[in-house]
Amino acid sequence: MKYAILEKQDLYRWVEYLKIKARLYAPKKKENLFVFGPVKNADEICLDYIPTILPPKKYYFPQKEKLLEFSIKPFKSEKAIKEFEEYILFGVHTCDIAGIQCLDVVFREYPEDPNYLNRKEKMTIIGIECFKYCDKYANCTSMGNNVPRGGYDLMMVDLGQNFIIHINSEKGERLVVELDYIKEAKPQDLAKLENFRNEKKKMFREELNAPLPEVYKAFSEYESFHSEVWNDVGRRCVACGNCTAVCPTCYCFDIVDELELTLNDGLRYRIWNYCQMDDFAKVATGEDFRKGRNSRQRHRYYRKFKYPVDKYNRYFCIGCGRCSRTCMADIILIETVDSIVDPANAQNYKGLIKNMPEVCQITQDTGACDDR
Repeated sequence: MKYAILEKQDLYRWVEYLKIKARLYAPKKKENLFVFGPVKNADEICLDYIPTILPPKKYYFPQKEKLLEFSIKPFKSEKAIKEFEEYILFGVHTCDIAGIQCLDVVFREYPEDPNYLNRKEKMTIIGIECFKYCDKYANCTSMGNNVPRGGYDLMMVDLGQNFIIHINSEKGERLVVELDYIKEAKPQDLAKLENFRNEKKKMFREELNAPLPEVYKAFSEYESFHSEVWNDVGRRCVACGNCTAVCPTCYCFDIVDELELTLNDGLRYRIWNYCQMDDFAKVATGEDFRKGRNSRQRHRYYRKFKYPVDKYNRYFCIGCGRCSRTCMADIILIETVDSIVDPANAQNYKGLIKNMPEVCQITQDTGACDDR
């Protein structure tokens, strides 16, 4: 069975079944925004949501993660986490799944990261495909992430009265195959899916003013590295670090050793670190290789559109819009990239975002659940 059908009336029933199988995390409403959180009741889940404040990467690459416990005299050390739990990420957008794929590439590179890989081994991803823009900040179409491109176990598509589910792995199949209320999709269901995709093409369009090869070419040019756009972005940036804190593909971390009061026993952990922090590029001698906010912002963009393409052959911007959505200085990724690709756009730098469609604003009526 490659495609299955789940009636909407049976959705909560399936969620309760998933909770038995593993620890379940899903998008939930938090005031006017959304977060991924543990599911206690099925009616907490919101499947019509803008990208969550933090991406689901917090579950497989935690903000603060214990690595090992140690003693100095006599010296000994052991893993702080000996066993990882089975868990399910439910209702993940296709852009966030692309972010997971980016981190897979990084943490599978030698030397492999065992904690990350062990968590990924225990994780099941159930995605949901969007039919409309989250809001004006999204650039998922330009990045090619507005449609599923692998990296999931199950993918749900809302067809109105039911969900059609693409089964993409044995792990995913085990969550649907034994349930009598989840049926194999019929030809008419597949026809509805094709119609859904055709209608979706009319809704989504390229958000950037140039295709990705031209974007990469622009970021490869000497003039772009020294563009006045970076000075403008640097003047506006307040160095809050929000853009990197919420990015699904940022993977920098720091290592910290904490000793107990005995000065003999301790704990080593890693914690997220951000290239937008003042001391990120400072070394022990006091030299700072990226002193200004302009150079730090430039580095952030190059880490999305240039450096990972050279190293991993993929862009590390997934188009979720989180960095623009959370920026306190109103620095918009779409504006910045368009201004680098076409320097003439820099003259109209603050006006570009106004041309994006106002599809779904962040309001009380976003989503189908109550305010909790």
